[in-house]
Amino acid sequence: MKPAYFVRENAVKAIVIGSGGREHAMAWTLLQSPKVTSVVCIPGNGGTATLPGCSNLAMSVDDVEGIARFCLVQNIGLVAIGPEQPLADGVADGLRAQGITVFGPNQDGAQLEASKAWAKALMQEMGIPTAASAVFANEKAATAYVEEQGAPIVIKADGLAAGKGVTVAMTLEEAKDAIAAIFAGQFGSAGRQVLVEECLTGQEASVLAVTDGVTIRPLMPAQDHKQIGDGDTGPNTGGMGAYAPTPVVSPTLLERIQAEVLEPVLQGLKNRGIDYRGVVYAGLMITAEGVPNVIEFNCRFGDPETQVVLPLLNTPLDQIMLACCEQRLEALPPFEWKSGYAACVVMAAAGYPGKYPKGMAINGLEVATKTGAMVFHAGTQLQKGVVTSSGGRNLGVTALGEGFENAIANAYVAVDAIQFDNAYYRRDIGHRVRDQF
Repeated sequence: MKPAYFVRENAVKAIVIGSGGREHAMAWTLLQSPKVTSVVCIPGNGGTATLPGCSNLAMSVDDVEGIARFCLVQNIGLVAIGPEQPLADGVADGLRAQGITVFGPNQDGAQLEASKAWAKALMQEMGIPTAASAVFANEKAATAYVEEQGAPIVIKADGLAAGKGVTVAMTLEEAKDAIAAIFAGQFGSAGRQVLVEECLTGQEASVLAVTDGVTIRPLMPAQDHKQIGDGDTGPNTGGMGAYAPTPVVSPTLLERIQAEVLEPVLQGLKNRGIDYRGVVYAGLMITAEGVPNVIEFNCRFGDPETQVVLPLLNTPLDQIMLACCEQRLEALPPFEWKSGYAACVVMAAAGYPGKYPKGMAINGLEVATKTGAMVFHAGTQLQKGVVTSSGGRNLGVTALGEGFENAIANAYVAVDAIQFDNAYYRRDIGHRVRDQF
């Protein structure tokens, strides 16, 4: 006889669209729910291929017709879209048009991330605190503005650049080189325009919030490490590690972020006639005076922040997602969280975020999970039963602990159990907490 927790009412079969660590974490968290019977990842990765209750489907993330047919035939009750690109391409719109329940904003709402200039205009209209900026469509004008403003200064490709389109230029030469590279096509169509911003200083923090288009609620605040090198040095990456909750965002500050950032951005979207149902990610710079300035908005869960926020979540994720999809978030009880902390260390291929090797066999994964850690796969694939590397960031190794130091230490114990050729990871994840709190 099966134990009681196998008996499910209103069972849900779910799809997670995407192939990264964020999507692995989403699938893993959905499967913790007593009502989720199975998850299919499109296309998934080596980790989701071996996750109990989960399977991969080799289909393009923008194949709306194919995904819709699969949903209807398999009676899928929830589709959660992970990456920003399919959201910006209107995949959520196409699926909703066929009556499928989708967690993720429509194409109009995805402009919040797909165009930094569009998001900046919304922020300015709604009085959301953010850096002073200017937008340029040609290199000459952008360069002249930078020469007038001086350094340090921030250069951003306007469109989607996989988290790599931002340069914090400490010198005028760096700024000019970044502008030239963007207009030369380094980020393709994402570089049609350049946003030049004032350089803010302080502590970066990430607040991921969920919304049904009427109500918006924050999840647990996190911090990540964007730069490749120890001591926050070198070029920006998609993220080399994260931890939650971050002490830089106190409960009082989170209330301020709700009032000054989250509520206004939702109102700004509504003012534009956008019915936004999904995640609003606020990337913040907390100044020395405690002012939360928005660096950027994203239209989806953060990566690797998701890998530390969701493992601490006790409220079933499917309940939250469905409440957003069905516009009943306000009626949902307050979110419940585990006690303690979570820390994630990203294991990447040497050379990332530049050129890096692929195809390395990854060993020690079972040993790592026996330590109690969760190993979320990002750039991996399963080939003849062997997990191999297929991207720049390969794994996000997450561990919990009752104290912050416990969580960090537990994550590194698991990292040390994993081996692959050319593995690279930062050894100082969490140093900001140790240095300042």
